[in-house]
Amino acid sequence: MSISAKDVMKLREATGAGMMDCKKALTEADGDFDKAVEILRKKGQKVSEKRADREANQGLILIKLSDDRSKASAIELNCETDFVARNDDFQAKAQAFLKTAFDNEAGSISELQNIEIDGLSIEKHLEEMVGKIGEKIEISKVVYINTTGTLVDYIHPGNQLGVIVEFESSIDDETIAKDVAMQIAAMNPIAVTRDGVDATVVEKELEIAKEQLINEGKPADIAEKAAKGKLRRFYEERVLLEQKFVKDNGISVQDYLKQNNAPTVRSFHRIQLGES
Repeated sequence: MSISAKDVMKLREATGAGMMDCKKALTEADGDFDKAVEILRKKGQKVSEKRADREANQGLILIKLSDDRSKASAIELNCETDFVARNDDFQAKAQAFLKTAFDNEAGSISELQNIEIDGLSIEKHLEEMVGKIGEKIEISKVVYINTTGTLVDYIHPGNQLGVIVEFESSIDDETIAKDVAMQIAAMNPIAVTRDGVDATVVEKELEIAKEQLINEGKPADIAEKAAKGKLRRFYEERVLLEQKFVKDNGISVQDYLKQNNAPTVRSFHRIQLGES
């Protein structure tokens, strides 16, 4: 049957799919509008599967904080190219997904994907985006925090790096709060304190340090003791409160907080685009 340009435009406006895709779907559906929409959705699913092995390491990191700073959500929405990440529609979808995660207190990807927006699950919205854009699109991180302390967020320009810091109690000085968040962004600590470092990581660092010293000709017993000294340096580099404060290398982050009578850090989340 003949498919009119008007019908093609109607389907395009309703779905956002390309003109040729709309025409093919309508032809396949014998002009049935609803069936054509279904065909396009199925096509989006096929595109998604076909692109499953593609790298989606571009995109956006977004954070939403409650007014009282007791609740926060963060998501990472990925695509394949920076061009798509800067697209207004992609950014609007990302904001809608973030708001949904925040409003529903979603704490995992699967939980968020099952929530509906305008009658469609977010998982289906992602499939439609794949069909429309032609790139692999996925949500790779979802974070939700609810605290009795105070939350502070930081998004690095470009939305490729985001940080949420949980302080033990209220922190009034916004500069201090942002300084700590930016410290985490810049220095990439793995824990707030030594106790938060995974025991297997500590064992591995000790083993590496000891092996290095033995290879340098040190006796095993001396290498054992010296390795502990290297471990201290590891803590200074990777544990937040022991790190040198980026704005003043003469003090640690813990010293900076104490000097300003600021509460200590309870936890943090650092999300960098494309990192697992």
